Amino acid sequence: MVESFDLMLARNEVVGLLGPNGSGKSTILRMIAGYLRPSAGEVRVAGFDVVQEGLEARRRIGYVPEDVPLYTAMRTREFLLFMGRLRGLARPELARAVDEVVERLSLQRVQSTLIGKLSRGFRQRVAIAQALLGRPALLLLDEPTNGLDPRQIIELRETVRLLAGEVAILVSSHVLAEIERVADRAAILLDGRLLDVLSLDGLPPGSLEQVFLQLTAGESLSA
Repeated sequence: MVESFDLMLARNEVVGLLGPNGSGKSTILRMIAGYLRPSAGEVRVAGFDVVQEGLEARRRIGYVPEDVPLYTAMRTREFLLFMGRLRGLARPELARAVDEVVERLSLQRVQSTLIGKLSRGFRQRVAIAQALLGRPALLLLDEPTNGLDPRQIIELRETVRLLAGEVAILVSSHVLAEIERVADRAAILLDGRLLDVLSLDGLPPGSLEQVFLQLTAGESLSA
C-alpha cells in the first residue's frame, strides 16, 4: 500500500526511489506505468493522466521492470523490431528507431546474438533499449542493477547518466550507494510513505546514509 506520495520529475533529471524491500517502490512504478490503478489521487506523464488518458500516457513511458520479460529465443535486433511494432512504430520509422537505440546502448556487436546467450549486463541493455523505442519522456527503471557484476553496475550507471540528458528517469533501488551515484534527487520511502525528497547536488559522499538513518529513526523497517 502506498499513501501520501507526491513527486514531480523534470526532463533531464534522475530521481531515485530509495527504500527497503517492500517499501512500495515497485508499486509506485507500476502505477506510473499504468499496470496498477491508484485508488486515490492521480498520476500524470507529460500532462496525460495514466488512467483517463492511458494510451497517450503510455506512449510517453519506457518501463524496465525488475524481472524483464525478454524473449530469449529471439535475436537482439529481432526482439527490438518486434517490440517496436508492438509500440506502433512502422517502416521506415521502426528501423531508424531500432538503429538509434542499438547505438545508444552500444548493442552493435550483439544484434545477431540470441538474447538467451547474452550476459546479464547485455540483457539489461536490451531491456533498456526496448523501453527507449519511440523516445519516451519518462524512463522507469526498477532495481536495474540487481544481479549485475561490479563492472556491469558501473557501466549501467554511466548509461543512466548519459540517458538523463534526453529523458526524465525514475530509478528504484534499496541500495544507498546506487541512488547516491546516479540520482540528482532521492525520494526516501518507508512502509509506503514518502518521508522526504532530497537534493543530492553537493551532498558529500556517504551523507545519504546518515540522512536515511535520521529519517527512519524509530520507524519499522520490516515492511
